[in-house]
Amino acid sequence: MLNRNFWSGKKVLLTGHTGFKGSWLAIWLDKLGAEVTGYALDPLTPNDNFVLSGIANRIRHHIGDVRDFDRLHRLFDEAKPEIVLHLAAQPLVRESYNTPKETYDINLGGSVNVLECCRLSDSVQVVVNVTTDKCYENREWVWGYRENDRLGGYDPYSSSKACSELVTEAYRKSFFNPEDYALHGKSVASARAGNVFGGGDWQVDRIVPDCVRHLEKGEAIVVRNPHAIRPWQHVLEPLSGYLLLAERMFEKPTAYEGAWNFGPEDSSFLTVGSLVDAIVRAWGSGAWEDRSVPGAVHEAHLLKLDITKAKALLGWSPVWKIDRAVGETIEWYREYGKGRVHELCLKQIDDYMNGR
Repeated sequence: MLNRNFWSGKKVLLTGHTGFKGSWLAIWLDKLGAEVTGYALDPLTPNDNFVLSGIANRIRHHIGDVRDFDRLHRLFDEAKPEIVLHLAAQPLVRESYNTPKETYDINLGGSVNVLECCRLSDSVQVVVNVTTDKCYENREWVWGYRENDRLGGYDPYSSSKACSELVTEAYRKSFFNPEDYALHGKSVASARAGNVFGGGDWQVDRIVPDCVRHLEKGEAIVVRNPHAIRPWQHVLEPLSGYLLLAERMFEKPTAYEGAWNFGPEDSSFLTVGSLVDAIVRAWGSGAWEDRSVPGAVHEAHLLKLDITKAKALLGWSPVWKIDRAVGETIEWYREYGKGRVHELCLKQIDDYMNGR
């Protein structure tokens, strides 16, 4: 899969590096020898993976907002990145109902700012804009969505990510067209992942951190939508896809641009209730209660991804089945209070890379 030598010395600008996925990606890139510049808001809590891992001391860490174009542009000029991985986002469906304008400003406007900085940069060669599986127009199909299926979005979060996809496509056609690669020298792709979990995530309205908060207190877990089906995957799964995609784009710029799905195998498409059962088993105790609320804001019931393209053309495929993914996640939450979080993350990354 990954070329372990490729990233050594590569200059990478990573937005959203203080977040859950971003912190794991920063740790992985640092392990691979990349020169990482991170740009993001402050971390959510003192127990975030970013904070406890101490990764801020190992990379070029900058606090900033992707809505601030001038500051972001200055950072591009200073860092001179070769590869840009854009993860910064307002990541929550239910929060987007409370803050729709902010959600669009961050997820759409932030993407425009990043792409414009890339357009103006002489150093950037590869751009991967990370969106979501929720960017598709969800028709509650029993089969997975493919990259060429129609984009949509019922809620502001999903819609804002579909808009980010459309902007990425417009920039690709207008400024980074593969047919004109010799003129601009840039390859641009988007990456759509499933429902991701792993150690160090403390966001509200996410099932795994919600479970852990209740389990740590010895309380019954509150589940609001236990019958909804999602493509669950450990955080390292899509991150490995982003890294592999960026490698391929760097090596063959015109062959790998476009949209890519990174989701689990069919065995990891589970109901929320089934995932909670797996979490309780891994924790060793606990129970949950169905607290579904009639008339609550709309959330999709059924969502699946088709990963045929990534498997066939990138040679990427998921490594950990659902029980292993849950087990690694619970290990992080069991161990984070003991310190040595960076070493714990590196061990999980090593195990993942070696197929253990």
